Amino acid sequence: MSGKSKKKIRVITSSLLALLLIFGVVGNIALAHFSDVITAPFTTIDIESREEAEARKYSETVAQMIVDEGVVLLKNNDNMLPITTSSEKKTKVNVFGWSFTNPIYGGTGSGKVNIETAITPKLGLENAGFEINEQLYNDYVALNIERPIIDLDGQDWTIPEPIATEFYTAERMEQATDYSDIAIIFIARSGGEGADLPRSMDGPDTFDLEGGLFGASGSKYGYEDDLDPDKHYLQLSNREKGMVDAVTAHFDNVVLVVNSSNPFELDWVDGYSQIKSIVTVGGPGQNGFNSVGKVLSGEVNPSGRTVDIYTRSLLDPPAITNFGDFDYVVENVDGSYEQAVDAKGVPLKYIDYSEGIYVGYRFYETAAVEGAINYEEKVQFPFGYGLSYTTFEQEVVSESLDWDDTDVTFDVKVTNTGSTEGKEVVQIYYSAPYTGKIEKSSVNLIAFDKTDMLQPGESVTITISFKVEDMASYDYDKIYSSTGSYVLEEGEYKLYLMHNSHEKIEDIGSKSLAETVFGSGRSTDGQAPVNQFDDHVTGEGSIATYLSRANGFENISQIDNNEELTITTDDGEKTVKGKLIEADFVNVINSARYDVPADKHTDPPTTDAKNDKKLKDYIGVDYDDESWGELLDQLSVNDMVDLVTLGGYRTVEIPSVGKPATRDYDGPSGISTFISNDSIDGTAFPSVVVLASTWNLHLAEKMGEAIGAEGQAYNVTGWYAPAMNIHRTAFGGRNFEYYSEDGLLSGKMAAVTTKGYESQGGYVYMKHFALNDQEQNRTLGVLTWSNEQAMREIYLKPFEITVKKGGASGVMSSFNSIGAVWSGASNALLKEVLRKEWGFQGMVNTDFYMNGPGLEEFPYMVFELGIRNGNDLYLTGLAPRGVPQVNTASNDTLWAMREAAHNILYTVVNSNAVEER
Repeated sequence: MSGKSKKKIRVITSSLLALLLIFGVVGNIALAHFSDVITAPFTTIDIESREEAEARKYSETVAQMIVDEGVVLLKNNDNMLPITTSSEKKTKVNVFGWSFTNPIYGGTGSGKVNIETAITPKLGLENAGFEINEQLYNDYVALNIERPIIDLDGQDWTIPEPIATEFYTAERMEQATDYSDIAIIFIARSGGEGADLPRSMDGPDTFDLEGGLFGASGSKYGYEDDLDPDKHYLQLSNREKGMVDAVTAHFDNVVLVVNSSNPFELDWVDGYSQIKSIVTVGGPGQNGFNSVGKVLSGEVNPSGRTVDIYTRSLLDPPAITNFGDFDYVVENVDGSYEQAVDAKGVPLKYIDYSEGIYVGYRFYETAAVEGAINYEEKVQFPFGYGLSYTTFEQEVVSESLDWDDTDVTFDVKVTNTGSTEGKEVVQIYYSAPYTGKIEKSSVNLIAFDKTDMLQPGESVTITISFKVEDMASYDYDKIYSSTGSYVLEEGEYKLYLMHNSHEKIEDIGSKSLAETVFGSGRSTDGQAPVNQFDDHVTGEGSIATYLSRANGFENISQIDNNEELTITTDDGEKTVKGKLIEADFVNVINSARYDVPADKHTDPPTTDAKNDKKLKDYIGVDYDDESWGELLDQLSVNDMVDLVTLGGYRTVEIPSVGKPATRDYDGPSGISTFISNDSIDGTAFPSVVVLASTWNLHLAEKMGEAIGAEGQAYNVTGWYAPAMNIHRTAFGGRNFEYYSEDGLLSGKMAAVTTKGYESQGGYVYMKHFALNDQEQNRTLGVLTWSNEQAMREIYLKPFEITVKKGGASGVMSSFNSIGAVWSGASNALLKEVLRKEWGFQGMVNTDFYMNGPGLEEFPYMVFELGIRNGNDLYLTGLAPRGVPQVNTASNDTLWAMREAAHNILYTVVNSNAVEER
C-alpha cells in the first residue's frame, strides 16, 4: 500500500467576517456537574486573527451559495413565483405562522445551531426587497411563545401556533387583506440527535426540562387541542390546519414555505387551490434565509432537487412497518412476559430491515412498473424533483454513447430554452434485468451532474461516465457463487436520461450483457467482496422473509413479523410491539456482546524501546513500511492505553514518539463543541440535506474546504463528520445531518466534502458506521437485522464511496449492533470490508463512549472486543469518567492496541498536526 503524501496546507482568503455561531435550539442545562471534564479538551476560538477571519468570511460565502441552490421549488401554479419586488418599490406581503418569528436553522445534538447571529426569515425577505406586515409579525411575537426544546434525552414535540379561532380574528384578517393580497404561510419542523420524530401526536406529558443527563428528559406531544393519536409530527397540526383555513378563506394567492429537513406531508395542499406555490428548505444555517427571500423575489432561480421521495402518506413506505421501538420478550415460569435483557441488564431491542433494497423511490418506482400501485395516488413528488423559473431541454448527443466491457460514457447537451438564467441537474438512471434470483429496483440513480449558470438560449455539453461494474448487484443468497459476490446477471441493461426518478426524458441506450460474477472483486476492490456478515445477520434472530418484487410484491404483508405483547414491569403491565424469544437466544446475544476470546499471542509486543524515532520522521511513509515497527516499539503500555482510550474530542500527546495532541471536534454543520460549557463555534453551514438538495458536487467540495480552512485556523484537526446514514424513513431524527435516501447521492456528496476538508490538512471521521438509521434505542445497541445485499447496495455504499473516492482518513463506528454484534466490535465491518475490501488506511473512533469506572452507560460497548476487531480510538468525552479499564495482562489486547496505535499515528502524521522536518 502506498503512503499518503503530506498534504499542502492552504487557507482560502477573504475579508473579515463577524462572529458566527453554530446555531442551537437547546442549551446545556444539566451539564454543570460534568463541566470540568467536558471543557477540558476544548479551547476558545480567537476570531480576531486574520487567518480565522478570512476562513470565516469564505465559509459565509460558501454557505450562502449552498442555500441558493438548495432551496427546492415543489409547486408553482400560475407562475405565482417569483414575486416582483425591489429595494426602491418594495412588495408588501403577509406572513402567517408563528415559526416565521422563530424558525429552524439546523438540528440538535452534535448538529445543533445557535440563532443569536443568524439571518432571520423576516430579515431575509426584507433583504430581498419585501415589506413584511409588521403588525401581524408583532402580534405573533406578543404571544410570548418559545421554541419547544428537543434535546438528546427529552423532547417537547409541541408545534407552536396560536389557537386559530382566537388569533385569526375578523379584525386581524381584515388588517392583513388591507395590507396586501399576497400571503405566505410558514411552517417549520425540527429534529435532532437522540429521538426520532413522533408518528403519533399523543401520549402522556412526561417532559422535564432538567431531568436528563444532557438536559431535558421525557416527552410532550403538544397542546391539548393538538393531541391526536392519528396524526404524526410531519403533518399539519390541528392549529396549523385552522391557520391554513383562515388564510385561504381570505387570500387567493398563497405561497407555502416549509422549513424542515425531513419531508413534510403535503397531500393536503391539493385541497387548497389558493396555495399556488410551495418552497421547501431544510435548516439553512447562518445566512440561508437570505436565499429564501431571493428565491421568492426571483433574484435566485431555484435549482434544488428533492433528496427523498415525497409520498402522499409518509406512513405508507414499507420501511415504516419496521421502524421504531421493538422489544424482545421472554416468558417467565408463571406464564407472564417480561422485557428481555442481556447479562448487563441492557434491554434487548431490535429493528428489522425487512424491506431489503426497496427503500424510498426504489420501492415506488418498482411497484409502479409491476402494477402493484397507482403511482400518482401514492407519490406526490418523486426523488430528484424540483422546478425552475426557466425551462431546459436535455438531449443525449447523437452517437456519443460509448459502452464497452468496462466503461460507459456519453454526452448530454443542456439548453436553457426559457427567458431566465438558471442551472439544471442532469440525472442518469439504469435498469437491470430482473430474473427473480437477485432483487432489483426498476430504476437506480447511477450518475448526475449540474450545469453552471446558463443564460437564456445558452447550451452546455456535459460528459457522463461510469463503470459497467457499477450496475452489478450483490448476490447475498450465493446463487452465482459459494461465497456471495457482486454479479451482473445476464440480460438487457438500459440507461435513461431523466428529470427525476419517475419522469423519463429519453432512452440513452441498452445492451445485453453476459453473466459476470466478480469473484475476484471489482476494479476498485482491494479484496474480493464476499458474504462477511453471515455470522451477524443469519441464523437465530434473523429475518425470514424480505420484501420481493416477485408477482407485484405479493409478499408485502409478510414483512411485519412483530406482535403486540403484554409484559410485566415494575410499574405494572405494559403493551409492547416485539417478538417472543427463548432464553437460548439471549445467551447467543450475551456471548456475542461479552465473551472475550482467549489469547492467541504467547508473547507481548516490544515496548519502551530506545530507537530515537519521532513521528515526524514518518511523514509520507507507507503504512506497511517495516520501519513503523521501530516507532511502535518505543511506545510504553501506558502510552498505548492513553492513546486509544482518551479519544474524546482529541488524540492525546505521546512524548515518547513526539506525537502532538490534536483537537477533534463536531459537527455536521461546521466546527463546534456542542457539549462543552466553553463552546467553540465556527461558521454554521446549512444542514447537509440542503447541501444534498443542490445536487452540486462542486459546492460540496467547497463546503469541505471551507470547514477545513476554519479547522486549520482554529488548530482543529479532526472533524466528526460527514454523516452519511440513510433516510430510511421520513421520521429519522437525524435525517437533517444525513444526505438522502439514496446511497449514491449520499456517497458522492460525502466523498467530495471529505476531499475538500482533508485538502486543508485535517482528517474526517465519517459516521455513523453503520446501519445507524434511526435514533430510537441506538444507545441500547439495538440489534439491527438486514441482508448483505441491502447493506452493501444501500447502507454501506456512502461509506464505500467516501473511502474509495474521497480518501477518508477516519471513521466513527455506531452505537447499534449488526445482528447481535456491536458495530464497533465487528471484524467483518471494520477489518474485512472497511480495510481489506475498500483499502481504508486510517483510524476508527467510537461514538460517545461511557463504559468505565464512574460511568457505565453502554456496557455492551466492550473495549476488549472493540480494540481487537478494529475499533482504534474511544470517544471518552467525559474522561476520566467512563474511560475503559484495559486488561494489560492480555497479550492479544496489547497487540491490538499496538495496531490501533499504528492506525492513529499514521492518520495524525499525515495531517497538519505534524510539521514537516
